[in-house]
Amino acid sequence: MEKSKIIFGNEIAPRDYKKAVKGMEKFRKKFGDDSGVEYRFVTRDNPVLAHMGVKDLVLTDGEGDVPVEKSLIVGNIRMGYGHYRISMAIASAAHALGYTPLWLDLNGYPASTATKIISSQNDLYSLGSRLSQKFSLFNKLVWEPINSEGFRKLTYNAGDQKTAELMEPLLRNLPKSIPYVATHAWPAQAAVHARFERVVNAIPDNWPMALHLAEGSIHTVQTPSAYLGYKALRGFDPKRNLSPMPAGSLYDVGHYVDHELVTNIPADCDARMERLTKGAPRRFLLTVGGAGAQKDLFVAITRHLLPRVKKGEAALFINAGDHRKVWEEIAREAGLDKGDYQEHFNDYADARAFIEKGEGLSGVQVFCNDEIFAAVYLTNLLMRVSDVILTKPSELSFYPVPKLMIHRVGGHEAWGAIRTAEVGDGTYEIDDTREALGMLDNLMDDKDFLTALCRGVRRAASHGVYDGAYKAVKLAVGEAIDD
Repeated sequence: MEKSKIIFGNEIAPRDYKKAVKGMEKFRKKFGDDSGVEYRFVTRDNPVLAHMGVKDLVLTDGEGDVPVEKSLIVGNIRMGYGHYRISMAIASAAHALGYTPLWLDLNGYPASTATKIISSQNDLYSLGSRLSQKFSLFNKLVWEPINSEGFRKLTYNAGDQKTAELMEPLLRNLPKSIPYVATHAWPAQAAVHARFERVVNAIPDNWPMALHLAEGSIHTVQTPSAYLGYKALRGFDPKRNLSPMPAGSLYDVGHYVDHELVTNIPADCDARMERLTKGAPRRFLLTVGGAGAQKDLFVAITRHLLPRVKKGEAALFINAGDHRKVWEEIAREAGLDKGDYQEHFNDYADARAFIEKGEGLSGVQVFCNDEIFAAVYLTNLLMRVSDVILTKPSELSFYPVPKLMIHRVGGHEAWGAIRTAEVGDGTYEIDDTREALGMLDNLMDDKDFLTALCRGVRRAASHGVYDGAYKAVKLAVGEAIDD
């Protein structure tokens, strides 16, 4: 039996393997074969993430020069914001542990076959996300099943592993001794194909799916339930019991969170409780996701909060990410006038200074940036000065800030809200607009709600729940971690 026809000791049926090969060949025919191209890299300082020492890996026509000593590659893709968010957490932890993070975005090299494949799939995923929020029947019959069960099948992983062979040329000339942490299965699979010596596959979400497997890497998950589900490959083949993942291939490390957020949990929670005690305006952070979905719900939330903002009872921070059009639609449909809000657009340094200075954090403050690093990281900055973040149960489910969990975008996100509710640092998922607005009022009018969520953040921090990024880095560099 060929190794490529077995995943963790489980045979892939010949017809499914042929389908995987056919899928790979389809991508090769559509996007080309760059296996003969010699990609070489140099490093360049990342202007947004300079405070954590991040260097971007950029292509060069020269010989290439990638530092090996005390470096760590963060292999990722720009697909939505979640994978970038995890990557930033890994980079932050690596920097705190004395390593230089090298940023490798497989969706960032337009001439490569890897980027062409990933970009096409990202476009499809973003379209599906938006359609799922507009058409309930599409969401029920197509989007939810695909994202909860379709991606769960072992045969899906077989297809991805074959396709990732087309991504290997991009990594071929990078030094294989550099520790490598991937925040999506494709960069993990590509690194395994390229024979990197030590690859960690930092799995997102809290719903086990074969989509995220990269055999040959060390897999990390954020929760005990995800650990057991992946260990048993639960439900990855509905017709048979599968052999489990072997010892040493899977670790429950905790939530992937940036060093800057983890170390400031006590101070940030103290600030929230002080504002609560003094009766200061309750600060809500509303984030637009990478696909730009959920606009109608954001409009309802903004319209509901605006009267209380004008009374000085609440403040609303909106990070529109890189979706300026979505923000313009929210403002128009929520009935906001120009005088109702202040914009901070496409000037990251100025926006960061405004947030960190802490003055003027009232009313409606809107942030938007065409640069993806700024678009994502501004949420990290805003989390620290916010009382509650309003978010779908995506990767933000795992962050140490009180959360009001609104309706998910895809079935795989449901278990992120379950994790949040059980940890106690956020609410259960609220998929009804009326109920979500009611919970907003509860968080405004009854101090017990925010007090309980802050208590949940502190309790989880004391148990190391938010230390996952550090542990993923330690596994990549060969250090032992505490179970």
